Amino acid sequence: MERAAVFDVDGTLVDTNHLHVVTWWEALRQAGHRVPMHAVHRAIGLGSTDLIAHLLGEDRDRDEDAGLSAAHKALYGQYFDRLPALRDAGPLVKRLHGDGWRVVLATSASGAELSALRRALDADEAITATASADDVEEGKPAPEPVEHALELAGVPAERAVFVGDTVWDMRAGRRAGVRCVGVLCGGIPRADLEEAGAQAIYADPAHLLASLEDSPLA
Repeated sequence: MERAAVFDVDGTLVDTNHLHVVTWWEALRQAGHRVPMHAVHRAIGLGSTDLIAHLLGEDRDRDEDAGLSAAHKALYGQYFDRLPALRDAGPLVKRLHGDGWRVVLATSASGAELSALRRALDADEAITATASADDVEEGKPAPEPVEHALELAGVPAERAVFVGDTVWDMRAGRRAGVRCVGVLCGGIPRADLEEAGAQAIYADPAHLLASLEDSPLA
């Protein structure tokens, strides 16, 4: 039977979480909102609307949401030509593809941002499909992004592993019924990932690749 390795991208395969923190912080600051960077960091991994709601609350002026998202997109877009893949991220994806896994990306990125992430990863030949923010009604921590990734792979949940770096990833994977693997390179503490559902945790893609034979992706 086929197997699916589903990957989050930001903070998991490409080292972008702190760029998102700074650019969201600046977008919020420009709109007059004082939000500490540690709070922004904890919200990274949510889709734009959910992130804004998480940081500003449900009683915010929702008419501001589109402008905040546009400001973040413009600020973050300055880095598109130099987004850095995490160490051995591309080789990990290529190794899993070579081992017979169907590799699917499940990310809140879309459009030019997703293209920039894929260029940084430089492993297109090993990626079966991508489930982007444009493809789902609800983003993580809802299970829909992971469920859609499984549909694209044509693989049932019990034959899949989801790798991510945030509690939102772990919750989405757990709700979708897949095994969850956490990585620490996004900056979220091990205990938080474990509490959210991670069954195994590695430092980064290089650590997972080196440990592959003893991992849930064996």
